[in-house]
Amino acid sequence: TAKSELARRMSSLCEGRYFERLLTRFSVPEELFGPLSMTGLENDLYVRKIDGYLPTAEIAFVDEIFKANSAILNALLTILNERLFDNGNERLPAPLLCLVGASNELPESEELDALYDRFLIRRQVSQVSSGQLARLARLAAGRKDAMEDDAASENGASSPEGVGKISMDQFRNTAEEAYEAVDVPESVIDILTSLRDHLQDKCEPPIYVSDRRFMKAVQMLQVAAHADGRTEVNEYDALLLEHVFGNRPDDSQKVRSYVLETIASDPGLQQAGLMFLGLFGRAIRILDSESSDELSEVQEEVSSLVELLETRHSGLTKTMDGQFPQLRSTVWHSQESVQAAVQALTPQMTENKKKLEELYRESYLLKTCLDRATSSSVLERLLPKRYKQYQKGISGKA
Repeated sequence: TAKSELARRMSSLCEGRYFERLLTRFSVPEELFGPLSMTGLENDLYVRKIDGYLPTAEIAFVDEIFKANSAILNALLTILNERLFDNGNERLPAPLLCLVGASNELPESEELDALYDRFLIRRQVSQVSSGQLARLARLAAGRKDAMEDDAASENGASSPEGVGKISMDQFRNTAEEAYEAVDVPESVIDILTSLRDHLQDKCEPPIYVSDRRFMKAVQMLQVAAHADGRTEVNEYDALLLEHVFGNRPDDSQKVRSYVLETIASDPGLQQAGLMFLGLFGRAIRILDSESSDELSEVQEEVSSLVELLETRHSGLTKTMDGQFPQLRSTVWHSQESVQAAVQALTPQMTENKKKLEELYRESYLLKTCLDRATSSSVLERLLPKRYKQYQKGISGKA
């Protein structure tokens, strides 16, 4: 399944120092952190010879990482979380850029929970699908046509040699550049906060998301947007969190479903509807009282609502007619993932578009009546359902 190949390609891409190791239940710290220095021991120093081992690596792959024992765990956690390594009485900076861990089993003991939490992105790698087995067999047999098809499907990037090199400094600076250049709008923050609340309070069993993981997830979305050439995280980026928020394989679907439902529900449409009801009631009272001072104020607010609805309708139409360009243009979603998201979003968004068009029609009629200072009876004839809602609200208060 090419888990180690992922780390090797990343190392080749940035020409970083690479380290790889397979752990077993009997692995000792020397395998990861280097042997003890005999010269150091002669001088009463407990230090390791770390050159060529994990403390000096920039890209690393550790297979069966959850077989790490307590003798390895503490040093590994310090490297992953703080990028530091304690060597004797010195705390040295670790240049680690990325560690890819792999395991055939999920962590079972509590002492491994902290290690599991350090891995921001978690992907379950399944067997090759039945539909792709024949292609895998051709590749395994060295069939030339299969290798050409594979290279074409990867757009010429099937090997590190086909990709331009990125310096280690560029890699390291990307995150800082993203934090400074990419904004996270309130609409996205609302999705993130409500998602964590949903996972921890509404799911059974609860899906715990630590504060550290939540903060890192926000920063990851900024980096993803920056790599796409954008200056703002959008709501579709939150779909990436299916690989971040979740402790078990089936958790990812819960995350994805909630994000899609939240995007499709369009809470802004409901807020606009409530805003219209408030303005409609004020308009009825003002037209009955013929108060010119209040009339101009409500006219301005209704005009703003009409403009808002025009903008929202234009954006929604552009999104749907363009087959969700924001979702399709990103480098982070597979074609299958995009197609599944579009199928999930389209029915609800189609319904939202109809509601938006109706609300725009009603708002425009209200604006016209206010501009002409008509009587409230005209509004009653033009918008009878809204007028009944208004009357019902009055009787309810009484």
